[in-house]
Amino acid sequence: MKKYWVFRVIKGVIFVALAVIVFGYVAMHLWNWLVPSLFHGPVIDFYEAIGLIILSKLFFGGFHGGRCCGRGGWQHRKQSWKEKMETWTANMTPEEKEKFREQMKARCGGRWSGFDSEEKPASEK
Repeated sequence: MKKYWVFRVIKGVIFVALAVIVFGYVAMHLWNWLVPSLFHGPVIDFYEAIGLIILSKLFFGGFHGGRCCGRGGWQHRKQSWKEKMETWTANMTPEEKEKFREQMKARCGGRWSGFDSEEKPASEK
């Protein structure tokens, strides 16, 4: 059993190293092909390309296990937010719900559809 574990770790390290090398060279060649001619930017080397990849991953993707936008992606976040709003508005009086709806319409415009259990969203009407 232990031999298989060690083999898997070595295989994973080699795969990650190869991926870093390939992505680094691809990023470097794309940058050096496009940026200097289009934007009169600098030519970069391999290590700067790796730095750009890491920086862009931090800014735009994060390090969250490979899924888009965290656990379950955008649909999961949207559903989670909707459930929180439904729970929150369920404890409101009808007057509070109407006041909240008006405030959200003022802030968000026509995109806002309330989260009442009595009302269906505009897309389901």
